[in-house]
Amino acid sequence: MQIYKRLEQDHDKQRDLCEQIKHTRGDSEKRNKLWAELRVELEAHASAEEQAFYSELMKDPKGTDDTRHAVEEHQLMTEQIEVLDNLDMDADVWMKKFEKLAHKVIHHVDEEEAEFFPKAKKLFSDKEAEDMCDAFNERKPAEIEKQELAA
Repeated sequence: MQIYKRLEQDHDKQRDLCEQIKHTRGDSEKRNKLWAELRVELEAHASAEEQAFYSELMKDPKGTDDTRHAVEEHQLMTEQIEVLDNLDMDADVWMKKFEKLAHKVIHHVDEEEAEFFPKAKKLFSDKEAEDMCDAFNERKPAEIEKQELAA
């Protein structure tokens, strides 16, 4: 499998979790469970993606600007996650802030799929894309573990 398909699988999961959280209310068990899952997924995905995909894309001058932009978006999402972690889920402001994060997540994954992946496909061979997928699959479980321990 190539890195693009693998990342799209995670993106689909992220979209789904965002949508599910939008249909929760207050400090419920369901919201807490979904939020914990999304938070770990977003942070682990971003770290593994930066290490396996963006580090390679950054090596090519044609990929530098996209990589910087994507990493900046990852950082903004991390900051939004930290804000949400420190808010009471019962407060109205929690869902408002979550909707901003969800919008940023959807924008980011759509942008990657529509703009970054086509450019990367021109820069990398099929074998390189498969190797990046292997690196991602190797790295992500360690990143999940790291996030779960930090929670």
